[in-house]
Amino acid sequence: MKKIIAVLLVMVLALSIVACNQTKPQDTQDTAPTVDTQDTPDTQDTEPVAEEKVMTYAEYVAAALDEKVVVETYVQAKQSWWNDQATLYTQDNDGAYFIYNVKCSEEDYEKLVPGTKIRVSGVKSEWSGEVEIVDGTFEILEGSFIAEPVDATEWLGTEELIKHQNELALFRDLTVESISFKNGEPGDDIYVALSKDGADYNFCVEFYLTNTETDVYKTVSELKSGDIVDIEGFLYWYNDVNTHITKVTVTSSLMSHDDYVAAAIDDEVRIETYVQATQSWWNDQITIYAQSEDGAYFIYNAHCSEEDAAKLVPGTKIRVSGYKTEWAGEVEIGEATLKILDGSYVAETVDATEWLGTEELIKHQNEKVSFKGLTVDSVSFKNGEPGDDIYVAFTKDGETYNFCVEYYLTNTETEVYKAVSELKAGDVVDVEGFLYWYNDVNTHITSVVPAE
Repeated sequence: MKKIIAVLLVMVLALSIVACNQTKPQDTQDTAPTVDTQDTPDTQDTEPVAEEKVMTYAEYVAAALDEKVVVETYVQAKQSWWNDQATLYTQDNDGAYFIYNVKCSEEDYEKLVPGTKIRVSGVKSEWSGEVEIVDGTFEILEGSFIAEPVDATEWLGTEELIKHQNELALFRDLTVESISFKNGEPGDDIYVALSKDGADYNFCVEFYLTNTETDVYKTVSELKSGDIVDIEGFLYWYNDVNTHITKVTVTSSLMSHDDYVAAAIDDEVRIETYVQATQSWWNDQITIYAQSEDGAYFIYNAHCSEEDAAKLVPGTKIRVSGYKTEWAGEVEIGEATLKILDGSYVAETVDATEWLGTEELIKHQNEKVSFKGLTVDSVSFKNGEPGDDIYVAFTKDGETYNFCVEYYLTNTETEVYKAVSELKAGDVVDVEGFLYWYNDVNTHITSVVPAE
């Protein structure tokens, strides 16, 4: 019996040892099978990201503001680099783009020479009428293009002009009205007021494009009111055309009185002067007696609206363009146009008595003058009766001089017309007037009083 029990115990022990040596099966719910990724193909979609479509210029123009845009274009100029940003003037064969503060390393900035081709991605934006690309990035591409300036002169004042926004443009024969410096002195932008065919335009020397060391900055700083200039620049917009100037050529400057005197008859002349008196306006024309500190001018039948004629009070500053001409010894400006300017000057009367009968007198032609102690020889009316010019013969030191009351200057209602009408032979008077010439001195009388 004991042997039987001993055998049973040995068998139980053997079974226990076999059970301990078996491996436990894996829990397939908790542990994923291992996959060899090198040998097993990826079953997910892996199509490459599509490259952004480059727009044509027409597509860029048609794009809405705040829309993402991508263009390929060519650098024409650049403003100063700062803070890893650059502002670029760019253009291709179809149109131009202003790229504002594009992200740009200093190293890449140095590569952006005129002609460099770039692809720009950004957002189409607008500021005060200027359409531009902002929030942009760029890459440099192979290729080069330099735009030629387009003559935009005839587009000034038309809807065509804005269609060429940001292009390199040329404007011919603009007149400088004024220049002023941002902050009141050189060192920043220069604002240039210009005119053409009676309309005014404001252009700008953008300091960050053309700083104080550039030729254009120096040239514009020295411009004078009345200079005629040709201008090249980028057709920027700030509420209206506000070209960023890159080149200025002065084609004509205002004349001094000495220049005017030296000019030949029939030469074109351009002056600035001050109205001292006017004859009657008619048929969109007016005749002006004008004088500056250095001399006087007679401006015959200048083109002038009735509205502007009313503004030509004594002292008014004007710019006059026309042709130097002569009639019976009277040198004058004919075929003239004028522009009213800011400024005022009324000439003092100069005593010309001692110049009577001398060559000095004609050097003061058209000035406001006085003659002392003239004796009336005779008074006669054009057409034989009051209502038109009065011809007055005076004598002085044995010589006779013929003066005139010019009806269109001082008509029958004026004090001088009435006073001269009543003069008698032998009266001794002091006379003031404009030193007009008709074969000889023929002063247009503005005042006559008994001699002192």
